[in-house]
Amino acid sequence: MPIPAKPARKSLRSAPESNAEPAATSIAGILRRLRRESGLTLQELGERCGIATSTLSKIENGQMSPTYDTILRVARGFNIDVAELFTGAQSSHVGGRRTVTRRGQGVLRGTAQYSYEMLASELSGKQFIPLLTTIEARSLADFPSLVSHPGEEFFYVLSGTVTLHSEHYAPTVLEAGDSCYFDSTMGHACISSGETPAQILWICSQVVAPLIE
Repeated sequence: MPIPAKPARKSLRSAPESNAEPAATSIAGILRRLRRESGLTLQELGERCGIATSTLSKIENGQMSPTYDTILRVARGFNIDVAELFTGAQSSHVGGRRTVTRRGQGVLRGTAQYSYEMLASELSGKQFIPLLTTIEARSLADFPSLVSHPGEEFFYVLSGTVTLHSEHYAPTVLEAGDSCYFDSTMGHACISSGETPAQILWICSQVVAPLIE
């Protein structure tokens, strides 16, 4: 007697990945929720932020990690504090403020170029944004272009070797203990040029003007 054929196994990829809702705590999930709550289409949000609709769609679907200046643009488009895009929660804004971030307990976010740990994320309206950052980028080819936005930045190298590329200066190599302060409107990008990813304490001034294209 012939042995009945086994029923075909269902593919684990039966549902398209693009239909999956992003995790609510990811930047993709936070962006999608904020956009829906604001009643904005992707095109309308893109016009507010100066970001292509296709780019926003890829971020919302978890197909692209936003760069830091893209995060700034989106925050400006929603008229919210950058911390809200990192945490997904409205931050407190009261007098006599103080907050402590214990080691390893900041809000973690990553892009193709950098991994961020946002410090003091509970507070909104800060005059500057402190980030413990691991530089993953190994060459300028890892960036679509040099980043440019209003404000000023300072970083202190904690470990590894950093090469700062900027619009008006030759590439500058910084080792552990070195630091740099620069104008954010100047195109810039940091890469890790040592054997291991570099770690820096990165301080960015709060953005108060429309971001540059």
